[in-house]
Amino acid sequence: MARPQKNRKVCTPPPMKGFKPFGIPLCKTETLKITYEEYESIRLVNYEMLSQDNAAEQMAVSRPTLTRIYNKALKTIAKAFVEGKAIEIDGGNFQFDQEWFRCRKCFKLVEGLDNHIKCEKCLVFNDNELVKINL
Repeated sequence: MARPQKNRKVCTPPPMKGFKPFGIPLCKTETLKITYEEYESIRLVNYEMLSQDNAAEQMAVSRPTLTRIYNKALKTIAKAFVEGKAIEIDGGNFQFDQEWFRCRKCFKLVEGLDNHIKCEKCLVFNDNELVKINL
């Protein structure tokens, strides 16, 4: 029996649910999925410019594990880019450091339990308008 995977730490959820190629209707594109931890590896290594050692430490995984996650994400993104496919960010084996909520009206991310009942951008003060981002 295989050993269960540890949850990988993700600091913040992505501000979007994915990407689609410009000029191709979404209904005519195939969708490829990347996981939250793959998104986080790309964010830390390419956007934050951290070394793979530091990124692995921040995600609470070993450096070889981070490299596997990162390479899988790069391969998926390259395939989507070259073949004109959409990318959806969903699923994976991860945990957030804190709770995150997304406004259903403007899709803004709202951090933490203290702020979960209001969205200051669109002035929504209603529990029905904010949805918790689930693991």
